[in-house]
Amino acid sequence: MIFVVERTMDTNAVGVIGKVNSPMEFSHEMYGEGFYNFDLEVPRLSNSVDILPITISERLIVDMDLSIGSYVQINGQLRSYNRYVDNTSRLVLTVFARDIKILKDEEVDELLRSPNEIFLDGYICKPPIYRTTPFGREISDLLIAVNRAYNKSDYIPCIAWGRNARFCEKLLVGDHIKLWGRIQSRIIIL
Repeated sequence: MIFVVERTMDTNAVGVIGKVNSPMEFSHEMYGEGFYNFDLEVPRLSNSVDILPITISERLIVDMDLSIGSYVQINGQLRSYNRYVDNTSRLVLTVFARDIKILKDEEVDELLRSPNEIFLDGYICKPPIYRTTPFGREISDLLIAVNRAYNKSDYIPCIAWGRNARFCEKLLVGDHIKLWGRIQSRIIIL
């Protein structure tokens, strides 16, 4: 069993540091274990922020005060699942926490120097889409399948910029790829 957990973490590892930005809400129960969701505000170097959805087991937060404004460090994985709304399927991404630590004030500034890191080891599952932005920046959209234990996979949309975008344009469905980067959020207006 330990081998499976280590192998899974080798293909999908996330480390984020930020401020709790929403109250904890019950999400679901699986095999008698409750899971909760909250949003984490993670700063960028550009002084803007990413708002990342977090899913966490009740076992990890026993006697823990996760009030809005608390700074935490979370390690885990980026998970995907489909949510059906109005007879259409939407891909939902969440950081699945495997470990959480409430930070002391003196730890926050040092740790916020690198607050958002992700590593993925997976396979191209859709032809990459190469394009340029209106400002002339090169970009490639990728969809990566990252294997999980028990014959499950997470499907994670990724973006490559600049010369990495040009390189990714040539990738084929089924190619094995390893990515390092950060998780970015965006606001979708419905």
